[in-house]
Amino acid sequence: MEKVINEQKQGTSLNLEHNKDNTKKLFIESYGCQMNFSDSEIVASILANEGYNTTNNLEEADLVLVNTCSIRDKAEQTVRKRLDQYNQAKRKNPGMKVGVLGCMAERLKSKFLEEEKIVDMVVGPDAYKDLPNLLKEVDEGRDAINVILSKDETYGDIAPVRLQSNGVTAFVSITRGCDNMCTFCVVPFTRGRERSRDPQSIMEEITDLYEKGFKEITLLGQNVDSYLWYGGGLKKDFEKATEMQKATAVDFAQLLEQCAISFPKMRFRFSTSNPQDMHLEVIQVIAKYPNVCKYIHLPVQSGSTRILKEMNRQHTREEYMALIDNIYRLVPDISLSQDMITGFPTETEEDHQDTLSLMKYANYDFGYMFAYSERPGTLAARKLEDDVPEEVKKRRLAEVIEVQREISLTRTQRFVGQTVEVLIEKTSKRSENEWSGRNSQNTTVVFPKEHYKVGDFVEVKITDCTSATLIGEAIGYSPMQA
Repeated sequence: MEKVINEQKQGTSLNLEHNKDNTKKLFIESYGCQMNFSDSEIVASILANEGYNTTNNLEEADLVLVNTCSIRDKAEQTVRKRLDQYNQAKRKNPGMKVGVLGCMAERLKSKFLEEEKIVDMVVGPDAYKDLPNLLKEVDEGRDAINVILSKDETYGDIAPVRLQSNGVTAFVSITRGCDNMCTFCVVPFTRGRERSRDPQSIMEEITDLYEKGFKEITLLGQNVDSYLWYGGGLKKDFEKATEMQKATAVDFAQLLEQCAISFPKMRFRFSTSNPQDMHLEVIQVIAKYPNVCKYIHLPVQSGSTRILKEMNRQHTREEYMALIDNIYRLVPDISLSQDMITGFPTETEEDHQDTLSLMKYANYDFGYMFAYSERPGTLAARKLEDDVPEEVKKRRLAEVIEVQREISLTRTQRFVGQTVEVLIEKTSKRSENEWSGRNSQNTTVVFPKEHYKVGDFVEVKITDCTSATLIGEAIGYSPMQA
């Protein structure tokens, strides 16, 4: 996937943890954000205890699940096409069960069962522990649905089955839900209120991954910077907490620092950040610890203060620029990426030019850019007319993408002549004789294999680049190599 443009991720069902005693087959696909992929690992773990191993073969599956995304209409249409394919397979295998998980299940709820008759089961993001009961409902000939949102479910007690695993990198969820009511976004309605996971369970999961040989962890959440654990309860209830709870509370900067100190031979990333919640302490932790990667995904959505207000983003253009200034001041070698929406309702050419100028100011290494897509149920859909013509949206999007391509090339070129630390993740797509990995700044690096292997930390001298990839030669192991 080219980093300049965010394309739909395709799900697969690779599983390294088969139980020889399990007799049933689970085929599971994930679409959308990293949180969906992480949730699918939780689902696979729950179903492993119900006798299911995962399979890559749709036709042989006893249970087919798709973990869905509702952030854009295109994502939902992709899922609908896959459901048609699942049902074709089901006609050949009548015993097969088909279920929809995740945000699309939460948004459409019983419509899948009552109107479309294309699935047996609908399960929202907070109801995965109910899967065994829902499967019994299906076995007894009843449609099964649970889309109840929880105020406290974090799945902190579930050890995920690692799907699509390279044995090197893994996601660890630290928060669920979102309290930021951006007017364009369905997440608060499909994933519920924000809640943080017990730090002890987070550290236990990372310890297990370290003992299994994993080398890099991405701490995951809709908004990781607002992580706050004080012994239970929603973030919004913190003011009601006892003085003892407040005194022993753990915020994101403290959690990230604890990870860096406890596992000095592992690298740590995090995603996603919200500008209004990113504090100076988090940036200082990034600067202080070499095993905290020098990369921040910092969605902005628009460079216009007026549009940001319409989006209910809780920060202005100027505040965002001040945050960027602090990041570059404390971590000069950092890489930044963005999310950007073009053609939001009422967006003018002046607003669009503000976005282009902000991109140049922030100097993003790459970004994920889309034309506005009205989502049913959001405040924008209810209150704002989608008044920017499609051809204008597409033209502005093309201009945003072109500006990002130009910046991306310049940002990648800065590494030429430098030596960077790379964690080897896989064989390069362009050649069987080259490794592929990422440096601390999240840029892909390819280089000749020689005697190195997947999971090694290697120092690579960069000799050339494209707008998205660094090309070089290994000169030895890095100090991170155990």
